[in-house]
Amino acid sequence: MDAQGRGHAGDVDPADQWVFNPSTGSYELRLNPVADDSQSRFGSRRTSAPRQRSSSPEESTATPAEPGAGERAGGRAGERPRARAGERSAERAGDRPGARSARRTEARLPAQRRGRAAERTGSPEGRGSGGRGRRKAKRKLSGKQKALRIGGGVVGFVLVAGCVAGTVWYQKLNGNINKVDVGENNPAVSNGPVNILVIGTDARSGKGNTGYGDKGSVGHADTTFLFHVSKDRSNATALSIPRDMITDIPQCKTKLKDGTEKTIRAQQQVRFNTSLGQEERDPGCTWRTVEKLTGVEIDHFMMADFNAVKELSTAVGGVEVCTRKPIKDPKSHLNLKAGRHTVKGEQALAFVRTRHAVGFGSDLDRIKLQQQFLSSMIRKMKSGDTLTSPSKLLDLSDVATKALTVDTGIGSVKKLMALANDLKRVNVKNITFATVPVLDNPDDPATVILNREKAEPLFKMVQQDKSMTGKAKKQAAAKPKAKKAPASEVNVSILNGGGPPRAAAQTADYLLNKGAGAAASDGNAPQELEKTRLEFAPGQEEQAARLADMLKLPASALKKSDSLTKMTLTLGRDFTSPGKPLGAPDKAPSGVEKVNANDKNVCAK
Repeated sequence: MDAQGRGHAGDVDPADQWVFNPSTGSYELRLNPVADDSQSRFGSRRTSAPRQRSSSPEESTATPAEPGAGERAGGRAGERPRARAGERSAERAGDRPGARSARRTEARLPAQRRGRAAERTGSPEGRGSGGRGRRKAKRKLSGKQKALRIGGGVVGFVLVAGCVAGTVWYQKLNGNINKVDVGENNPAVSNGPVNILVIGTDARSGKGNTGYGDKGSVGHADTTFLFHVSKDRSNATALSIPRDMITDIPQCKTKLKDGTEKTIRAQQQVRFNTSLGQEERDPGCTWRTVEKLTGVEIDHFMMADFNAVKELSTAVGGVEVCTRKPIKDPKSHLNLKAGRHTVKGEQALAFVRTRHAVGFGSDLDRIKLQQQFLSSMIRKMKSGDTLTSPSKLLDLSDVATKALTVDTGIGSVKKLMALANDLKRVNVKNITFATVPVLDNPDDPATVILNREKAEPLFKMVQQDKSMTGKAKKQAAAKPKAKKAPASEVNVSILNGGGPPRAAAQTADYLLNKGAGAAASDGNAPQELEKTRLEFAPGQEEQAARLADMLKLPASALKKSDSLTKMTLTLGRDFTSPGKPLGAPDKAPSGVEKVNANDKNVCAK
């Protein structure tokens, strides 16, 4: 009995020491009970009624190990417990005395013993339909129940295996990603607009990249997109930047393989594609070049090589493209008949590299092919055919992480997934591809120059988060409420704080020609401003209202200052030329090449 409380005594459970003897119809205490699954030492069970059992000490007195046993059975210690309602009903139904005796003895046992005894004797608490005194029979499962249990086991196995495989796969994908520290470590997800620089490099080294043109190429910015996603994630714009456009490359710092830093000098009036690779420039240099060119602050970059195009197009099962005429380009090795085709692997790479057999054979014509290809790939990746195929998704994630080089801000699978989940809300029909407007370079026919007149409004649309889908709501700019003084009373000092070169002098001339009393250019401002600002002293409200009207400034540009005696106009980065609104236009300027990512009818010409 003491063993029950301490849980040892040779690993023998005291409850198993009480054995039912069918010959006497009562339980007997056996210190060495026969194992349940062995032949009973009492022989076979009798089918005839057992003899009336004799009293046992345990029937009348609670043992020290069983305090209150009589109370648990329904009476005081030393008393015979009253029969329960179920037992009285059973006796009236003709139960044999031996069975009643067994139940009464069972009632005196502790709850733990009572349950085990029921299993051994087949009592009402544990007896099945197989008869009195037999071990409880296992309930047979129906076919449906078996299927459910087997199915549940399979699902459980898949879930466990999936978790293990997911962990392994996660580690594998993390190991695939290449990272470059560009001196920026922006969070993967933000509450505002997101600007991602996408670079396609023409590096000829590495797996799958050999055999394409310049064998010794260090990898320039061969294809570059500035991918802007709106703050509300309702639309996105991808600006293609021509690789042969002449621009300025600012000074930039890079980290070399040995961990040391190197400052690379700035260059003026060189091809845009030399912002990467040339003189050991890394993606951070291209990052800063695009920021200076567009006035758009970049959050992240992603860079891929030739092999990425081959592998990604294969992983999604091919990308559909369209040509209005046969294309046979001996340099890219593309050979397609007119019509629609599904390309992947080498053929997909040949399609995005082709330029000599389409349009005028320039890089601008190749950009159109690339925009068509990327639009179709986006549609394919967001289609149910891809999203519902685990094998395709795994292949795609493996290929994508191997192909990508990214900044440290998104340099892990967790961060990339967070960014992808944030951006996937953008509907394909609201993604617009546009090309930065350029003009032929009169000094070098092999290059182009920025068409500032059309490019500036386009850049402003990105800067101010304006959609190019044509569905943006027009918002009327607030105007100053004060009365307007005569133009002849306007007296203003003008500073250039981020506008185009000589913008202050040009604005002064413009105002004087419009009848302003006094307007003078005072050079550059101490620091650049994002937005143009007109500051005025108390009592100059009417002058400020007139000047705002002459220059089409919004009310938000006007600031009253007690420290000034003369109106001061500081031209910010949003300023283009005098007399033109500061705000971004509601649609892209006419002549800007653009295509909707959901347009399936775009074909190469």
